[in-house]
Amino acid sequence: MENLNSDQIRYEEAVKKVKKLKGFYTHAIVYLVINIMFVIVNVQNLEPGESYFQFKNFITTFFWGIGLLAHAMGTFIPYFILGKDWEERKINQLMEQERKENKWE
Repeated sequence: MENLNSDQIRYEEAVKKVKKLKGFYTHAIVYLVINIMFVIVNVQNLEPGESYFQFKNFITTFFWGIGLLAHAMGTFIPYFILGKDWEERKINQLMEQERKENKWE
């Protein structure tokens, strides 16, 4: 019974991780597609002799890029800093703490 519970918890955690990854990858693809479209439109609207490298052409890319970076950090950093089994250890710690408080033994 304990093994079944453990497998179910691992499965649910894996599903959550996959959803986070899918959300980030979708965000990154949309970022790339939309910004490529912005580059194409901005290049077509340039006046003769005007440089593309102006701040106004990079405002959206810059601020959206900050948002994408924050999304990436939220998706990947916890595993690098805390370790891949941190969540399982923390869950076990909290369950043990609750068991002691409620005297479940």
